[in-house]
Amino acid sequence: MNLNQLRYFVSVAENESFTKAAMSQYISQTAITQQIRSLEETVGAKLFDRNSRPVSLTPAGKVFLKEAREILGRMDVALSRIREASTGLEGELRLGYTKGYEHSDLPRYLRGFHQEYPNVLLLCYRCDTDMLASGLLNGEYDVIFTWDSTNIRQEEALELRVIEHVPLRVALYAEHPLARRTELSRKDLKQENILFMSPSGTGNSFGDAFYISLYQQAGYQPNILLRSNDMESILMMVAAEEGISIVPEYSHPWDIGTENVVFIPLSGEDETEEILIAWRKDNDSPALRHFLQKLPNG
Repeated sequence: MNLNQLRYFVSVAENESFTKAAMSQYISQTAITQQIRSLEETVGAKLFDRNSRPVSLTPAGKVFLKEAREILGRMDVALSRIREASTGLEGELRLGYTKGYEHSDLPRYLRGFHQEYPNVLLLCYRCDTDMLASGLLNGEYDVIFTWDSTNIRQEEALELRVIEHVPLRVALYAEHPLARRTELSRKDLKQENILFMSPSGTGNSFGDAFYISLYQQAGYQPNILLRSNDMESILMMVAAEEGISIVPEYSHPWDIGTENVVFIPLSGEDETEEILIAWRKDNDSPALRHFLQKLPNG
């Protein structure tokens, strides 16, 4: 038994004709008939009822068709992986992501890439945005998912792409007077104690300044009790009724264990978190190139 015999068998079964199968495989009808007979001798069973019109599978042939397709499919996958390995699509891809982004679609992107390129080891690092930008510039990461907290758009050594605009939500404790609203704006939060979700570890970055400016555009300076890039701690403090916060939409899975927290959509044209992917221009890794091709554009 060989792969060509399996391909000829599948072709006859799908075309229900030795003649049509021979034409599709670019061989003579005599040759394909001989190969099928040889295959039947090997498996020890008749695979086709040649007396029927069109040609039909015997019960044994129906069972064997499923197995033959699976064998051919596995062989195609194996050959594809061998070609990937021989062309360098193996090794590792070092990926950094901003804290909390593990609750987004990122795991789905990684799973899809791993299934297609299993020879590439994905190494994942969860950091604040300052460390991500610094690590990327120093060659510690191949690609990062980040907020633009450090104005990395100004870095000439980097390529960047927006992958998504994540809507922002107001996180409130359940008994808060605004908790039953269907939508809020920053103007509605003027009298509130704010637990400020910062993209950076310093709490005083380019990204922080942008979100502070949105409060100022709403007509006031926010009363900030705390600046932190630790989303879990912020939501725990909201649940404890210490204050309220504005968080990205992907923070919702964290309300497990903080059942006293509700999330209300925040209205406004700029009320999103822009997630960027960034990589070094001089990084010629085949794995990085294929990974970037698999990602959506925001």
